[in-house]
Amino acid sequence: MSESFTTSVRIEAPPQDVFGYLVDAEQIVRWMGEWAELDPTPGGRLAVDVLGVPVRGEFLVVEPPHRVVFTWGAAGSDALPPGSTTVEIRLRADGDATVLELAHRDLPPTELDQHHIGWDHFLARLAAAGTGADPGPDPWATTGPQAGPVSH
Repeated sequence: MSESFTTSVRIEAPPQDVFGYLVDAEQIVRWMGEWAELDPTPGGRLAVDVLGVPVRGEFLVVEPPHRVVFTWGAAGSDALPPGSTTVEIRLRADGDATVLELAHRDLPPTELDQHHIGWDHFLARLAAAGTGADPGPDPWATTGPQAGPVSH
């Protein structure tokens, strides 16, 4: 059995400004991860190291500046292997701002809570970075999360 969850965040910037933070390696590491290699084309590679966890997948849909869908999993994980889950992010203009809606599907039940905690943490950082602000160092990089974004 697999689980899904959705969450959203409002970002005080237009979708065309926010979209790059989802598909550009230099911009994604400003809010999530320490290293990234992204090829934002259908079938292209998604590789992001998040708190030492090698997240790997591929882009399925890339529709600038409103939608991106990619697979997600952790290299070396039996519980959540690379590409085993799907993340869909939609960006909707709301005046001068953007409402980002994220759906993470196909998660094993044992992974649901920690992914929800992880996405909420990282999307709060994206809300700052997406406006051009510096979200600062990720506090989880030194203290670790209560429950991390992915299993090892």
